[in-house]
Amino acid sequence: MAAHRLSIVMPVLNEAAGLGAALQALAPLLARGAELIVADGGSSDHSAALAQAGGAQVVNAPRGRALQMNTGAAQARGDVLLFLHADTVLPASADALVSEALAGGSRVWGRFDVLITGRPAMLKLIAALMNLRSRRTGIATGDQAMFMTRAAFEAVGGFPVQPLMEDIEMSRRLLKLSRPACLKAKVQTSGRRWESRGVWRTVLLMWRLRFAYWRGASPERLAELYR
Repeated sequence: MAAHRLSIVMPVLNEAAGLGAALQALAPLLARGAELIVADGGSSDHSAALAQAGGAQVVNAPRGRALQMNTGAAQARGDVLLFLHADTVLPASADALVSEALAGGSRVWGRFDVLITGRPAMLKLIAALMNLRSRRTGIATGDQAMFMTRAAFEAVGGFPVQPLMEDIEMSRRLLKLSRPACLKAKVQTSGRRWESRGVWRTVLLMWRLRFAYWRGASPERLAELYR
């Protein structure tokens, strides 16, 4: 990246089945100078070995997505941080898109549009509604590959250490610094969660959880309901 060095932080927990493909997709970005930090939350499979073989720096972290992302960010050397789920694939030009989005300093964070892959046709509509809602509210989700300057990350104290809705809370805090750059380029994320639990059941559950969070329910209670 001409203007920024990008550090990609990926929290993993027993993701060996799909991690090889995820790392292969990142290879062009790493070849152009991006850094990949895999924060392993205690995997019992060979996720860590796969990550190292794929060119990542692996760090051990306490289990929990927020804790893992914060631990990975602490080890990263880039001045722009991008947080990527293991089942999400970035567009090939993600590094240039992020650099352009943050150029000038008026926006200090952002996210991509998302495309949910899977068999149910409804997944395309769900993704489109997620993107529209995010663009209007300025709230991003982890599936959208949130990125931010290191200065912004540090200014808000990193991801809040809570078991659920850490991405929603992080967005709220970052909104105090700037509106997000909402990139139309799409990341592709797996629809396995929707398929395994049922599309409509999952949608209704997430609406219920977000409404409860907005009403002040604790993340710990919401995590129990999510499980």
